[in-house]
Amino acid sequence: MSKKDSLKAKLSQLQCQFTWAVQKENMDLDDMKQRLEDIIQIGAKYQAMSYNQLAFVNCLQGNCEEAIQNLKEAEKILREKHEDEFNKRIIVTYGNYAWVYYHMGQLTEAQSYLDKLERICKQFPDASRYTAMIPEVYGEKGWSLLRSTRTFYDEAKECFQKALEEDRDDIEWNAGYATVLFRLEGFTCPQREANSSESVKQLRRVLELDPDDSVIMVLLALKLQEFNQKEEAFTLVEQALQKSPDITYVIRYAAKFLRREGAVEKSIELLKKALKITPKSAFLHHQIGLCYKSKLMPLIKNPRTRNCRQKDELINECKYYFGKAFELRPSTFVIAQLDFATVCSLNGEYPKAEKIYSNLLKMEGIHPDNKQAIYLQVGLFELNKKKSESNAITHFLEGLKIQHGSKDWSWCRNNLITIATKQLDRNPKDSKAFGLLGLLHQLCGEKREAIECFEKALQLDCDNEEYLCALCELRLTIKVSNDASS
Repeated sequence: MSKKDSLKAKLSQLQCQFTWAVQKENMDLDDMKQRLEDIIQIGAKYQAMSYNQLAFVNCLQGNCEEAIQNLKEAEKILREKHEDEFNKRIIVTYGNYAWVYYHMGQLTEAQSYLDKLERICKQFPDASRYTAMIPEVYGEKGWSLLRSTRTFYDEAKECFQKALEEDRDDIEWNAGYATVLFRLEGFTCPQREANSSESVKQLRRVLELDPDDSVIMVLLALKLQEFNQKEEAFTLVEQALQKSPDITYVIRYAAKFLRREGAVEKSIELLKKALKITPKSAFLHHQIGLCYKSKLMPLIKNPRTRNCRQKDELINECKYYFGKAFELRPSTFVIAQLDFATVCSLNGEYPKAEKIYSNLLKMEGIHPDNKQAIYLQVGLFELNKKKSESNAITHFLEGLKIQHGSKDWSWCRNNLITIATKQLDRNPKDSKAFGLLGLLHQLCGEKREAIECFEKALQLDCDNEEYLCALCELRLTIKVSNDASS
C-alpha cells in the first residue's frame, strides 16, 4: 500500500465533514456555500461549525487554500470562546485540516493533524486512535447534517440525542434537537394538541435554558400558530423582533408567521428587509412569492377580476420570486418550482406548467417528500385543469406509495376517495371505482376494507385478474397473520 493510500485509510476513520454522509452528489454546493456565508455574515450562533462546513464545501469545489483559511477561522473562534474545552471542540476541525491537506497533496501536513488528533484522543477513555465520539462531535455532526439536505434530518436527530445523553442541559445540542424536531414535524400531519408535539416541548426546553434565543422564539410561535394559541405566539414574535431586528433567521420566520395570520404587507416588508442583508437567499425569495400568491388567490377566485391589472401584476411578482428561488437552487428547491408551475396553471399557461411537471417527474435522487409533492401537484393539475380523472388517479396512487402519514400523503388519499365517490355517485355499478377504493385501502394497510371493495369489484367484473390477484393476496396475508397469532 502506498503512503497516500495508507494515509487515506487513516483519514476515513475520522469524524468530520469529509467522512459524514453529506457528499458532493447530495447537495447543491453553490447554494450551501451561499447559505453558510450568509450565516457567518449575519453573526449567527455556532460560527466555528459554519466555518468547518464552509471549508468542506470549498474543498469540494477545488478552493483548498480558501478552505484552509476557513479552518483557521474556526480554530481561532474555538480558542477564543472555548478555551477550557478546546481539545473537545477542535476534533472535527483538525480532521478537516487533515483531509484538505490530503486533497492538496501535502501529505506531511495531513499526517501532522492526525498526530495532533492521536494525542488529543488519548485523553478520552473510549476514544479510538484518531477520534472520540463525545457530545461535541455528535453535536457538530448534527448541525452539519441539519444544514445540508432533508435527507439527513433523521440522522441529525439521532446525533443530537446522542450528544444530550451525556449533557442534558447543553444549550447548543438542545437547540439543534429542537430545530430538527421542528423541521421533521413540518413534513407530517399536524398533531391535534400542542402537548402532543415533541418539538413544542423541546422548543420550550431551549427557552428555559436560554430565554433570549430569538430564533427559537419564532420557531415556537410558528408551532403554537398551528394549535391556534395566537396570543402567546404573537408575543413571542414581537419579542424576537425586538431582540434581533437584523437577524435574517428571525425576520424570515416572523414574516412567515405574519403571512399566515393575513398580515401580508408587513410580511413582505420584513422579507424585503432581510433580502437586503442576504440577497441570494432562495428561502426569502420563495417566501415573498408565497406572500404575493396569497394576495393573488382571492382575485383568481373572483370572476369579476378576470382581466384585472392587479391580478396580472401579482402573477408577475409570483413568477419572478418563485423563479428566482429555484434559479438560486436549481437542483434542490423543488417546492419553488411547483409553486411557479401552479401560478402558470392559474394563469392558463398550461404548456409551461406541463413542461415543469414533466421535468420534475424525470428528476432522480430527490427526497421522497419532494417526490410525493410532485405527484400530488401533477395529479391536481390533471384533475382540475386537464379534466383527466384517469391520469390524476395514476399520479395520486404513485404519491400514496411513497411514504405514509405525511401531509401530501393525506391529500393524495383524500383526492382518490373523492374521485372514487364521485364515480360511484355517477354509476353505483362502476367496478373500477370499487377497484380503486380496494387498492386505496390496500395501500393504507386497511386489509378488510380492501377485501370488501375488491369483492364488490369482482361481482361487477368477475374476470378481472388484477382484482382477483389482489383479493387472493389480501386473504392469504390475513390467514398467515391469524395462523401466526393462534
